[in-house]
Amino acid sequence: MSLSATPPPIPESDAPCILAVDDDPGNLQLLRQLLREDYRLLFAKDGLRAIELAQRERPDLILLDVMMPGMTGFEVCRKLKQDERSAAIPVIFVSALADSGAEADGFDAGGADFIAKPVSEAVLRARVSAHLALARAAATARHHAGADARLLRSLNLALRYRDESAALHGARVGAYARVLAHAAGMDEARTDELAQAMALHDLGMLGVADAILAKPGPLEEAEIALVRRHPGIGAEILGAAVAQDAARGTGAVAREVALTHHERWDGNGYPAGLAGTDIPLSGRIAALADVFAALTRAQPWRPAWPLEQALSHLHAESGRHFDPALVRLFLEHLPGIIAVMEEDRAQP
Repeated sequence: MSLSATPPPIPESDAPCILAVDDDPGNLQLLRQLLREDYRLLFAKDGLRAIELAQRERPDLILLDVMMPGMTGFEVCRKLKQDERSAAIPVIFVSALADSGAEADGFDAGGADFIAKPVSEAVLRARVSAHLALARAAATARHHAGADARLLRSLNLALRYRDESAALHGARVGAYARVLAHAAGMDEARTDELAQAMALHDLGMLGVADAILAKPGPLEEAEIALVRRHPGIGAEILGAAVAQDAARGTGAVAREVALTHHERWDGNGYPAGLAGTDIPLSGRIAALADVFAALTRAQPWRPAWPLEQALSHLHAESGRHFDPALVRLFLEHLPGIIAVMEEDRAQP
């Protein structure tokens, strides 16, 4: 197959279609070798051809180089996102420009992810699979009223493809949130809803590069700015997956949690700087459960905090980071919290 020739007609198949865009035929050939067994493929060597194919053939996903003659990948992505025929197609940048500034430009242009060259087959396959799963979930929601448990499981699966530890942390946060929601007087149905929603609180981390998430040392200012985008990214993904007429339901609560779990009681959180009870209860519960779950589990850069140290931190941050009433309830229901910790530590 000649990559410079006009692509042949797409065969009738249920396999997802991917458009690969790169001015280097060798890079296109590599993508073809890595993906041809599982996907239908289209190829373009410049931005104008990429836009034409994207709007005519409506691929399920686009792999886009950045440095190309005539029109950069960032410019191509912006044009795609401005046209309703191609706006919903996820774009993954594939580039040798792997610094945080280039990644920030890619996300600002509307990209869904950023893969560094030379391309790792495992990374490429995992990212492609994850973003196709997200796109399918969003498309399903646009054709069905509400977001049901199967849709949320699809999103959770996408998160697991990207980062198994993040998915496990989400389940852990949900277990602590369940104890706290019961303590706050929520009925069983709302408690179940909230616990399930918590599993997706960090869904927006799909939009943060692996190099940043795995960095062993302190993050630079530009990297911190990228990480702080994740509540909005998560809310955007879940907003696309939740029917507009569904005012509540687990999907709507999950979006609320994703957007507000980094807000602080004193108003110094992000992304909106909400304070006090302007933060929805779901977000206030998530903030406390998220921090406690993280502190009491070992991280690559530090051991787990002892229970006493973690509880002292909650005391110190009561009225600053956390809702004081929720901190009191958390401490009053400590036996339930300890039971969750013991059950979690018993897991392999």
